[in-house]
Amino acid sequence: MIVAKGQKSAEFALAPGAPLADELVDAILGPTGNLRAPAVRAGTTWLVGFHADAWERAFG
Repeated sequence: MIVAKGQKSAEFALAPGAPLADELVDAILGPTGNLRAPAVRAGTTWLVGFHADAWERAFG
């Protein structure tokens, strides 16, 4: 999962069936408590929030 917030992005590795880390939950939720937009799945990678470089890597 790649999460973008402003000019920064962070990558998180997710294990099947494992609970989400508090740090990840804080990163993917916006100030209203909803999932940050845009949120897109590209293959097995989730992109949450917009960061041009991260989107370029995911979609080529």
